[in-house]
Amino acid sequence: MSVVDTPHGYAERASRFDGAVLWTWNGPDEPSRPVLPDGCMDLIWTRRGLLVAGPDTHAFEVAGEQRGRCAAIRFAPGTAPSLLGVPADELRDRRVGLAALWPGAEVRRLTERITEDPDPAAALERLALRRAADTGPPDPLTVHVAAQLRRGRSVAATARSAGLGARQLHRRSLAAFGYGPKTLARVLRLQRALALVRAGTPYAEAALTAGCTDQAHLAREVRALAGTTLGGYLARTGYAAPANSDTPQPSGSSTTA
Repeated sequence: MSVVDTPHGYAERASRFDGAVLWTWNGPDEPSRPVLPDGCMDLIWTRRGLLVAGPDTHAFEVAGEQRGRCAAIRFAPGTAPSLLGVPADELRDRRVGLAALWPGAEVRRLTERITEDPDPAAALERLALRRAADTGPPDPLTVHVAAQLRRGRSVAATARSAGLGARQLHRRSLAAFGYGPKTLARVLRLQRALALVRAGTPYAEAALTAGCTDQAHLAREVRALAGTTLGGYLARTGYAAPANSDTPQPSGSSTTA
């Protein structure tokens, strides 16, 4: 789950948990806004308790009544399943109360402790670090796979570097990331492109640099994963399109790239 940094009360900072990010929302409730897939999973504290946001395959709409004040730790792709004790694909496109995964009495105690803490995000971080000390590190192979795909390497090259066949890689990826390596590669590529666009890079240049074949390819990926155009997404999340963003994005159907 990826929450975009906006001037409306969202803040994030690095975590002591390897690869993770702490984020908080302290602003007023707002209209629904899209949260794009990023290959990550989040452990979230809200006024209503603790929940886990599984890996998304499409934009998730966060309605105003779901926003309020919240804090979370966002785990890097492949690092949360061992911590939570559940394969990622069981949580794909779902928001699940932590009590559905861990003993209810334990979750109630944790919820009370985190709610009373002046920094709930830091409390979540301490919880994750304690849990990791008992569960051990994530599978280094899936961490390697995520790192290779994040750098833009192809799925085939990533499989070879991991010493896995296509079926093995797909099976391991489902448990670690919630979906196969091709989907993870698409999600990470879109995130690279969006980061470039937010930094002021023209659409066409951002598309090529991120690994798309051209601007139209990026437009199709935004439509498939975000359900809107790139300009529409940026407008809804508080970012202005680059002044030199080239021609308007063509819309298109989803792609299997």
